[in-house]
Amino acid sequence: MPPLFAPPPVPSSVEAISLGLLRAEISEAWSLYHDAQFAQLMGLLPGIIADGRLAAAVGDADDRAAGQAALSKALQLTGHLSIRLGKTDLALSSLERAASAADASADPLLSPMIYNSVAWAYQRQNRLDDALNLAVNAADGVERDHANTAEGVRVWGGLLMSAATSSARSGDYDTANDMMLTAERGTRRLSTLPAPADGRMVSVFSKSSVRIERVRLAVQHARPDDALSLARGMRLAPDIPPSWRTWLLLDVARAYTDVGDAENAVRTLEKLKRVAPDWMRHHTLAVSIVSDLWYGRARPTGLRALVRFLGLVE
Repeated sequence: MPPLFAPPPVPSSVEAISLGLLRAEISEAWSLYHDAQFAQLMGLLPGIIADGRLAAAVGDADDRAAGQAALSKALQLTGHLSIRLGKTDLALSSLERAASAADASADPLLSPMIYNSVAWAYQRQNRLDDALNLAVNAADGVERDHANTAEGVRVWGGLLMSAATSSARSGDYDTANDMMLTAERGTRRLSTLPAPADGRMVSVFSKSSVRIERVRLAVQHARPDDALSLARGMRLAPDIPPSWRTWLLLDVARAYTDVGDAENAVRTLEKLKRVAPDWMRHHTLAVSIVSDLWYGRARPTGLRALVRFLGLVE
């Protein structure tokens, strides 16, 4: 957390702050987040935030607006990392600052992207009505004003999926499913629009991401057969971040566990361990699934190794 109310310290050479380099650093930091390289990311974020604060305070009006946009994305990432580590109050503090920086930038899509992150923090705090209302209102505004760009469609779609998640967790699975189907239809617009310059800086939204979310909602709503049906034969787009692939594997493993297919659940978890070991260690869902399997009736080959990998007591 930077000092409150104090101007950022100015280095001996202001020219050392390059907006192009800062944006590249922030994009790489988002990649570290999706790869679950949390320790490395925590070491880099304070410096990135400090550079963002300085970039937002120097130069002419256009330079400062661009600096505010970079600062906003850095603070949004800090919020995401805080949520992932269970620090939701710290996340909301960071996201509030991110929203202020977004308002001071020249990018009208930044604020709704931050609101999506805030909705996620609300979901983690079980403030489902607050999360739903925020996501729906923001999605309506983006659809009204920015539906003619790929960036706008992706931000709208991310917000709509967030709203669906809140609806499902509130017990309204039918409304959530309708929202997801609307989002899936909306992905068709992306093929007709120029792709964003750097997709890592925009909300994740594609046919693959919608299908991953639909699998997750089916699992969370105790519909494991539906989840397995949705996941069967799914081909993920190349730009789906590793974190999303991880979530899908976890949900499929959960679905197999729920239908009593321990063997396929273990196979899925073994695949997850191979492709994303760091994410697996950080997910409480992985621990929950492996624990349920360990104390179940069957103990397929490979389960003991997973128990040891996660540090569970045998």
